[in-house]
Amino acid sequence: MQRGDFGFFFPFRVRYSEVDGQGVVFNAHYLTYYDTSITEFFRRLGYDYVAAVNTTGVDFHTVKSLVEYKAPIRFDQEIEVGVRVGRIGNSSLSFDLAIFGKGDDRLYAIGEIVWVYTDQTTHATVRVPEELRAMIAEAEGQLTA
Repeated sequence: MQRGDFGFFFPFRVRYSEVDGQGVVFNAHYLTYYDTSITEFFRRLGYDYVAAVNTTGVDFHTVKSLVEYKAPIRFDQEIEVGVRVGRIGNSSLSFDLAIFGKGDDRLYAIGEIVWVYTDQTTHATVRVPEELRAMIAEAEGQLTA
């Protein structure tokens, strides 16, 4: 993956509490960076995730999390997480993610998060709403850093 593959980025500065004894970001924090960036991606779309859950009783559940580490990220380093929707299935969304240095092309990690849309009462899968599909389709070509 390259920086140009993404139209949306969310910035972070690595905090001391996020590094381990080796002085690099502890592996679990990559998923926090990914999750936060996906939340901000939805905010940028204008999709009110909380309202949708409260109105429909349907929510996304994470069914897959993948992190591939390319280079160490250290304390106080500024990074940007790129987010894009790689695939929309019948009841799932697959996010492609990548962590770059702030304003540069150095790749630190890549990832994939897969969510499945599920009725919270029956736990049955539900089709991803057309409204959300349309918002993603429209925005993917228009989102900028």
